[in-house]
Amino acid sequence: MQQLENSLKTALQTAAQAVFGVEIPAVSLTLQPTRKEFAGSFTLVTFALTKALGKGPEQIGQALGEWLKTNEPRVSGYNVVKGFLNLEIADAEWLAVFEQLRAQPATAPVATEGGPRNVVVEYSSPNTNKPLHLGHLRNNFLGYSVAEILKATGATVSKVNLVNDRGIHICKSMLGYQRFGHQETPESAAIKGDHLVGKYYVLFEKHYREEVKQLEAEGVAPDIAKRQAPLMLDAQQMLQQWEAGDEEVVSLWRQMNGWVYEGHNATYKAIGVDFDKFYYESGTYLLGKERVEEGMTKGVFFNKENGSVWVDLQAEGLDEKLLLRGDGTSVYITQDLGTAELKYQDFGYDSSIYVIADEQNYHMQVLQATLKKLGKPYADAIHHLSYGMVDLPTGKMKTREGTVVDADELVRDVEAAAKAATLEKGKTEGLSEQELEELYHLLGLGALKYYLLKVDPKKRMLFNPEESVSLEGDTGPFIQYSYTRTASIGRKAAEMGIDTTGELGNISDLQSSETELIQELARYASVVATAARTLSPAVVAQYCYELARAYNRMFVQVPFFGETDEAKRRLRLALSARVGAQLKASLGLLGISVPERM
Repeated sequence: MQQLENSLKTALQTAAQAVFGVEIPAVSLTLQPTRKEFAGSFTLVTFALTKALGKGPEQIGQALGEWLKTNEPRVSGYNVVKGFLNLEIADAEWLAVFEQLRAQPATAPVATEGGPRNVVVEYSSPNTNKPLHLGHLRNNFLGYSVAEILKATGATVSKVNLVNDRGIHICKSMLGYQRFGHQETPESAAIKGDHLVGKYYVLFEKHYREEVKQLEAEGVAPDIAKRQAPLMLDAQQMLQQWEAGDEEVVSLWRQMNGWVYEGHNATYKAIGVDFDKFYYESGTYLLGKERVEEGMTKGVFFNKENGSVWVDLQAEGLDEKLLLRGDGTSVYITQDLGTAELKYQDFGYDSSIYVIADEQNYHMQVLQATLKKLGKPYADAIHHLSYGMVDLPTGKMKTREGTVVDADELVRDVEAAAKAATLEKGKTEGLSEQELEELYHLLGLGALKYYLLKVDPKKRMLFNPEESVSLEGDTGPFIQYSYTRTASIGRKAAEMGIDTTGELGNISDLQSSETELIQELARYASVVATAARTLSPAVVAQYCYELARAYNRMFVQVPFFGETDEAKRRLRLALSARVGAQLKASLGLLGISVPERM
């Protein structure tokens, strides 16, 4: 496709020289896809050429178009709409483009100019005081997809997970279990371990709010009541005991974290994401404390009267930031300093992508600025993939109030919806019970992933449960179904002994749906390059939908096996096979698998 664009630009330069006697540099010629309501494949914006050529945009378009139609065999026709020259490309050129595509596998790496080559993508980053929820799903799906997209450009990518396994929030769930758990276990309660621990985090918050309310009723100011509530004081004491290595506290911490890890890993397996390495804040905060000491030695950090350590980032347009509490306990950024260094030691990255919600924009700016203060060579490599939060129709999700959409439950819901839709259509013949269950899982998860990934990451999104499980329209299952259609045609072609990989032969007069489909197939490389540059799986999701729609248009407009012209039949079957391979590869970049039958 790029080769065709370059050839057209060269021809346009020649046309400008021949018609207007002016040499136009290639960078001044902007070609873009022609809008679907107009005939053509490529559009030249002629407004930018008026000064150089001394003519109006429409006059320029007409003159260049006429010259190309007469002298350039690649151009079969043209039309001018105001300042836009729409070029129609000859069928032979599209066939040549398709032959070039067929010469390489659909999963071949996409060449890109510049960009990082050694990338670490950090995502998920769960807390060990609760199960994964809807917000975590968007995070996990984004991180996994971005990693796969970058891999598709030939980059070396490492997927890592920083587990937030220590801190005051973890002590809250531990204290809640100590006070209200009565030695309950996941086995005795028949509850997944992460759900059990999350139950006690919510219980802690419930009793804590009651204590705060009681203190306020006694005349204590609200901000003081929140700090002086007995449960909060006990949680802070537990954190100090943990950092001091108290045997009883550490033992409970290990037990409850173990329950959570087992639960989280089961969820990761169910949603189809993985990691190359896990980091734990309990293993990075001490290194972070060393970096804080280093900053004090270098004079770039300072103490306040209570002994706490701070960094002054006002010159960077930020503020003063706490790095270590007065009692010596660490805060989030303490361990983040340590984790950044560990990742660099392990991977020597030239780009470290943090998939973190936009609520942490300030925190990430502080982290990078603090590392620069310390003179760390990897400070500039930090990139925050800031994504919008997921809201519910009823408002924001709040874990402490138990108003979250549980990830495990949501996966079960979309699987049930996929099952209901499949049974309603009655297309389950020939599939075993196990194959059906796998199909419902693939469709349900495809619906959920596509729903969360088709929205630009930077946009805050509203999660509509009914829309998310819809299996028609701009959805994952629609695209999955389009793939199964290509697979079905491929099986039938094989049964008939038709080779879809051989030479196409002489073909003329392509149908518009065929040239449109070749164009969509040819866009794949530029789509992946754009998605990698912008770190946006939404670009790939939109491409999948457009490719599936173009394929289905061709499917209903031209015959496949009923075509009497052998060359045309071979072309259409070859197109179908390539669409299947391209859809499978593209959906794979989103972490979506495809069924062979539906």
